[in-house]
Amino acid sequence: MDFRYNPAAIEEKWQKTWVELGLDKTPTATNKPKFYALSMFPYPSGSLHMGHVRNYTITDVIARLKRMQGYRVIHPMGWDAFGLPAENAAIDRGVPPAKWTYQNMAQMRQQLQRLGLSIDWECEIATCSPDYYKWTQWIFLQFLQAGLAYQKEAAVNWDPIDQTVLANEQVDNEGRSWRSGAIVERKLLQQWFFKITDYAEELLNDLDKLTGWPERVKLMQANWIGKSTGAYLEFPIIGIDEKIGVYTTRPDTVYGVSYLVLAPEHPLTKRVTSKEQQAAVEAFIKEVSNQSELERTAEDKPKRGIPTGGVAINPFTGEELPIWIADYVLYEYGTGAVMGVPAHDVRDFKFAKNYDLPVDFVIVSPDDVVGFDLTPTSEIDEVTQLIQIEYNQAYTEPGILINSGAFTGMNSTDAKQAIIEHAEQQGFGKVRVQYRLRDWLISRQRYWGAPIPVIHCPNCGIVPVPDKDLPVQLPEEVEFTGRGGSPLTQLESWVNVSCPTCGTPAKRETDTMDTFIDSSWYFLRFPDAKNEQQVFDSSKINDWMPVDQYVGGIEHAILHLLYSRFFTKVLRDRGLLNFDEPFQRLLTQGMVQGLTYLNPNKGGKDKWIPSNLVNSGDPRDPQTGESLQRLYATMSKSKGNGVAPEDVISKYGIDTARMFILFKAPPEKDLEWDEADVEGQFRFLNRVWRLVTDYVAAGVSRKQAQLADLTKVEKELRRAIHTAIQAVTEDVEDEYQFNTAISELMKLSNALTDANGKNSPIYAEGIRTLVVLLAPFAPHIADELWHLLGESNSVHTQTWPSFDPAALVADEITLVIQVMGKTRGSIQVPAQADKAALEKYARESEIAQRYIEGKEIKKVIVVPGKLVNFVVS
Repeated sequence: MDFRYNPAAIEEKWQKTWVELGLDKTPTATNKPKFYALSMFPYPSGSLHMGHVRNYTITDVIARLKRMQGYRVIHPMGWDAFGLPAENAAIDRGVPPAKWTYQNMAQMRQQLQRLGLSIDWECEIATCSPDYYKWTQWIFLQFLQAGLAYQKEAAVNWDPIDQTVLANEQVDNEGRSWRSGAIVERKLLQQWFFKITDYAEELLNDLDKLTGWPERVKLMQANWIGKSTGAYLEFPIIGIDEKIGVYTTRPDTVYGVSYLVLAPEHPLTKRVTSKEQQAAVEAFIKEVSNQSELERTAEDKPKRGIPTGGVAINPFTGEELPIWIADYVLYEYGTGAVMGVPAHDVRDFKFAKNYDLPVDFVIVSPDDVVGFDLTPTSEIDEVTQLIQIEYNQAYTEPGILINSGAFTGMNSTDAKQAIIEHAEQQGFGKVRVQYRLRDWLISRQRYWGAPIPVIHCPNCGIVPVPDKDLPVQLPEEVEFTGRGGSPLTQLESWVNVSCPTCGTPAKRETDTMDTFIDSSWYFLRFPDAKNEQQVFDSSKINDWMPVDQYVGGIEHAILHLLYSRFFTKVLRDRGLLNFDEPFQRLLTQGMVQGLTYLNPNKGGKDKWIPSNLVNSGDPRDPQTGESLQRLYATMSKSKGNGVAPEDVISKYGIDTARMFILFKAPPEKDLEWDEADVEGQFRFLNRVWRLVTDYVAAGVSRKQAQLADLTKVEKELRRAIHTAIQAVTEDVEDEYQFNTAISELMKLSNALTDANGKNSPIYAEGIRTLVVLLAPFAPHIADELWHLLGESNSVHTQTWPSFDPAALVADEITLVIQVMGKTRGSIQVPAQADKAALEKYARESEIAQRYIEGKEIKKVIVVPGKLVNFVVS
């Protein structure tokens, strides 16, 4: 028999066998505890990269382990398949988006299956499939019925050449369209929104329930929601019966307001602008409209503004305040207006200095008012003069109020509450809880997305598409030019329909949904993926959900996870679910990094030099001869530092690739790809292979061990076996420390290699235990070795072993002998010996006799289980 390790033959063989046995199918019986293991599903780009391999391998180990531990497991896979890349492919290659997408899905499915992942492919979904987006549209209508979907005018990035709306990420740092190169404009268009702000408080509070999530992810979500408690204050406008409302978390600074700022697109801007300033204001608004939101709010760019000529009144002081407009104030955020307090806000201070606006300090450090009586005007004036001289920047810390009317002398914390109460009593303000979170703009003026299922009727207004008419399918005969907005708007035969309510000629909505919609509920479809009658059977979903372990990249820590939580809560409130949160535990795996060469003297993509063009011994730019920096960076095509999974698999096999990925770094840390370490794991698997095949070749009979009759050598080996079981189980169950678990497998392998008495039943136990413990990590070689051991069933159907506490108890321990704190040797003593017995063994040892002969023992220090130290003179 040829006992050489041949990964390619083994892996192909066992993948076929697993399919035939149906090992990965989701159980329908409910007689076992459930476990839902899920990786974030990929966009079908056409090829897997090492980041994919790491993500899916981690989840696969967990799924395989849980099956062996007696759980019924669902481990599904699907495709986040709508989105702009498919439209780009249609434009660039002349291929329909659907054809391009489904080709990529087929290719990546084959690659995933090649990895031997224990995925139930019968649960597979694709968000671009009509049988999926039918239910995406149905869910949209649930939001509409609940009053959580609405349409309003909103500012968008508009490409004047392509005549289309662009997402922020499609606008470069110069404000140009990524496709046409045109300067992007800001334009008001009717857009669809989801009212996620209705759930802001619950989304924030329920973060406390997510004990299985990384703290940094919860903090990122809390910061994104951005709850703050402050004041809503109204400033009357001179000459018109209107007020400017602002929200501030610093009402204690209101006596220091020296100007107000409106967003250029604020409806009040035109009304407050004087005739003298009209031309200048219109020119500024036009200029600002050409800037993206990212440009306007960038921290490193100077803030620009212009006075409108309008004037408002500070209701606290009666003073007149000039009304400005500025690029840094956005109409979509807060009230679209801010109060300028340059003495106590860094941005306002720079703006005021730039435009020569007053800087009035109304809060000072407590140290600055020691010895002053803040009641007499003369004393306040003196303090003010000193402060104006001393402070050459904004003072943003808590302090004592000055020049603040009745609130002068109060500390700023108490003053906040007192000033809000005063505003409420006088009718020009109130306390307000506000969130940074904005309603979710879901409209996309693109083709390759789920059509929004509403019809616009001149008589009935917005009319939902009836459930029986779902899905609203994307038409296939569409021409892609990249110009003129969404291709859907050009298809009159698709756009023009009859109103389902009154029969009047009407028009379909031509916007499609943000692809985040598709990924915000996909995990709810997997357990009932083939249901044609319902979005899902609630009893099945309530059984399988929430997801027990979710694995994916940290880049999804905010939006995807937040939107998924939002969807879950809405569907719960619609009576479809009985749980509050979708994901119990979250693991955000680190990036896979490759060896990278950088020329610091170059800019852009040219600074990265592909590894295959570099002499690693003396790395230099092949074009310029300049020395290169050597570093590890996230693998990408642009850096030329990627490693193709198929190259590694063809050379070493899938199990080796898995073992390296799991061993190299803890799952949450970045992983540095190193060919030498890959070879190290290949050598380890070969050692395990030889251990088992040598045992099989020896033909040792499998007799049952009699624990009462074990020799000292057998007891030590059994202790190593059960120590491995305990350590591996703890590593993979609690923190998913697969790297240390594999280290424990290596220790057990070494113990078996070094063991005497290879015909012992304990040695046989060790061999079988090693194969079973290896199974989740290297599933193919483990099943082949299990088969060679004479077993007919798959190793993956075996019960995960439990350790015997009695086996961990040592009969003997090593006792260190010290003289005057210096180690002189060690002896073996009974493990249960007390302090007196340990001292006796030590005194009588040959080591002690040699080193303390002729000396007086002054003191004996005994550390039970470890050492005896003799203090002599």
